[in-house]
Amino acid sequence: MAASPSSDSGPPGAAPLRLDRYLPYLINRAGVSLAARFGVALRQAGVSLQDWRVLAALGERDGQRLTELADHTSIEVSTLSRLVGGLEQHGMVTRERDAEDARAIAIRLTAAGAASVASLTPDARDLERAALAGLNEAEIGQLKALLHRIYDNLAALPPAADEPAKGGDIAAGKRQR
Repeated sequence: MAASPSSDSGPPGAAPLRLDRYLPYLINRAGVSLAARFGVALRQAGVSLQDWRVLAALGERDGQRLTELADHTSIEVSTLSRLVGGLEQHGMVTRERDAEDARAIAIRLTAAGAASVASLTPDARDLERAALAGLNEAEIGQLKALLHRIYDNLAALPPAADEPAKGGDIAAGKRQR
């Protein structure tokens, strides 16, 4: 028996869920499109989207510890550790003792990693400009501020029962601007 159009849309009498007006769908749709388009440049450079996030974060502030980098990139610590290991094997980053705390390890860009960031940044900026075409500076600022607020709202929620506590994600209640 086929379900009626409103059988899974909430309380009786509620309007059906419209994906074209549903925030999670809209954010995901834009993100998927951005990632797919930027993926072309990333593949040519031999890095993944997650690799790029790590490299870009280190380009912004080099010498981060793994937990700081996890917070900055929203990548779970164990996944990030594997990513950093791969980037290290490819000569893009190094792990060094932190100058301020010899017990800690700082992750730093190598010359090759910095060159990758420098070569990919124009593509990243061009894509952002294309995505924001038709918006004025005030609208762009407002959009980014609203996205930060949405993230903060989600970060304030308690983690789901099956959601592991991770560095850098919503469950950890942290974010970077």
